[in-house]
Amino acid sequence: MSNFTVPTREEVSENNQAIFDNLQKGLGFVPNLYAYFAKNETALGDYLALQNRKSTLKAKEREVINLVTSQINNCLYCQSAHTLIGKMNGFSEEQIIELRKGTATFDSKLDALVKFAASVVANKGKAAVSAKEAFFQAGYNEANMIDVVLVIGDKIISNYIHNLTDFAIDFPIATPIEQELV
Repeated sequence: MSNFTVPTREEVSENNQAIFDNLQKGLGFVPNLYAYFAKNETALGDYLALQNRKSTLKAKEREVINLVTSQINNCLYCQSAHTLIGKMNGFSEEQIIELRKGTATFDSKLDALVKFAASVVANKGKAAVSAKEAFFQAGYNEANMIDVVLVIGDKIISNYIHNLTDFAIDFPIATPIEQELV
């Protein structure tokens, strides 16, 4: 089974159709990633609940984590989606490229965050001591660390789904960069 398809509204359950309707109303479309989750009765609602949970991290900080995680996991779908969302959160194209490469020279606190998140992802949770220390020295706390891991987990889920299926990317394609993060 190598040809994975994204279901239409008519091909999903009533519960998922209602979620599609809310996404259509809120975003103006149903992203293919979300639609694909609807092949499972509860996955779309569960994923959106995780993604939209309250967090100690600001939206911009969550985008840093989304971008670096998607880069390390080589998920072009999520790199593309979060490049667009990153711009909506105030990052320039140049800053997004820098974040995807694993640094943020334009903001020392975000630099500590991007390096910590990259170390967590690349080392499967066993972040380098230096990355952990820099994260806490930048002003983050243990509640923030827990939220970093939750955002990484959210992004790994979507990265893996797209990397397994390779369905069409329905966002402007992110600029390709060399994969030299960690």
